[in-house]
Amino acid sequence: MTDLTDATERREHILRAAVRQGLLDPGRSLLAGFVDLDGVARTVGALRAAFPGSLSVLHAFAAKANSLVPVLAELREHGMGCEVATGGELARALAAGFPPERIVFDSPAKTRAELEWALELGVAINADNFQELDRIDSILAGRDPASRIGVRVNPQVGGGTIAAMSTATRTSKFGIPLSDPDSRREVLRAFRDRPWLTWVHTHAGSQGCPLDLMARGVAEAVAFADEVNRVLGRRQVTGIDIGGGLPVNFADDEVTPGFGTYVDLLRAHAPDLFSGRYGIVTEFGRAVLAKNGFTAAYVEYTKTAGGRPIALTHAGVQVATRTVFAPEAWPLRITAHAPDGGAKHGSPVRQDIAGPACFAGDLLARDRALPLLEPGDLVVLPDTGAYYFSTPFHYNSLPEPAVYGVRVDGDGRVDFTLVRPAQDPYELTGPDGRTVLAPRPGGLVRH
Repeated sequence: MTDLTDATERREHILRAAVRQGLLDPGRSLLAGFVDLDGVARTVGALRAAFPGSLSVLHAFAAKANSLVPVLAELREHGMGCEVATGGELARALAAGFPPERIVFDSPAKTRAELEWALELGVAINADNFQELDRIDSILAGRDPASRIGVRVNPQVGGGTIAAMSTATRTSKFGIPLSDPDSRREVLRAFRDRPWLTWVHTHAGSQGCPLDLMARGVAEAVAFADEVNRVLGRRQVTGIDIGGGLPVNFADDEVTPGFGTYVDLLRAHAPDLFSGRYGIVTEFGRAVLAKNGFTAAYVEYTKTAGGRPIALTHAGVQVATRTVFAPEAWPLRITAHAPDGGAKHGSPVRQDIAGPACFAGDLLARDRALPLLEPGDLVVLPDTGAYYFSTPFHYNSLPEPAVYGVRVDGDGRVDFTLVRPAQDPYELTGPDGRTVLAPRPGGLVRH
């Protein structure tokens, strides 16, 4: 039996196996992403265990965090539902085998065609605004919906340290604000006029948002659901969708905060959520997958400029877009490895880790202390299982990297499953709309 419970040792073990099996190769496969499927199973188990078994809870994975269909299918097999924010994500959820009643559609800009599709399937819908409710009215034309339908409310409890991740500010684009003049009364009227409106949805934000703020946002939604039922004199609201947003620790391998910590805060701020009067939906994404994936890339060249060493690697803005454009908000750890995947142990040297894109800001890290990197070495970006390699940015026509699911058995044997093949950058759409194969460098098949 091989003990690979230490996250650092496990990543290195998987990386060595990937090199041995040719999934990473300095001549052909320069960059790849890896999803630890064993870790995914453990994380989903921790999420389920954090909520009382006596409650009716649907844990719907936020597809935006990793919309690769095989990954979604893996989560479905672990009993999760799926939250989608576009028609494309809805298509991916269906392709992954999620039944419509376990899919939640949350887009703030749903088209009429998308709403008709979701209502026909029986997909749950959270309406974002009054105009969307009017559109649903016109589609239903007096019929009772097969879908569970709710309204997203903005509790306006404030923001966190990353403005782009804060969705419960006074002027957020999401949901119907509860504190604006006359807004609360209008939402109450919307529920009164639509008996099929039976859920309340909220989401205060994600990375950079304090758990206390998130829990207070949920408390406002629960209080509003209670108010609807009290004012209408009937139990119309039967469920609360509390969103997701649990922040991830990118500083080291510790999984903190945990789902249990958040549930404890929810109990303190919104005890009625646990009364059994309401069904619950969660929409965690980053917290489920970030720490269960990593990216690996080769160093192509090294140089020195202004006295500082620079390593030019094949991982950059195309797989770490947020880190490159907002490094203070989205810093990533980087580990240095020899060509065989083993960790480098030389004295730390302050150096820049750069990506391949043709602009000066394509840097994964500035002035980072690591063993001095050399051509042919590998760099690993931990905690990138959510959003990074699964949401590529095609700057400079940089191709999408291959992604592999990984399982490790008790004897340490590593099994890789192709989740997404590497994109061939030389397979193009020609002027006539047909696929053409462009000339390519000799021997270089894909990145």
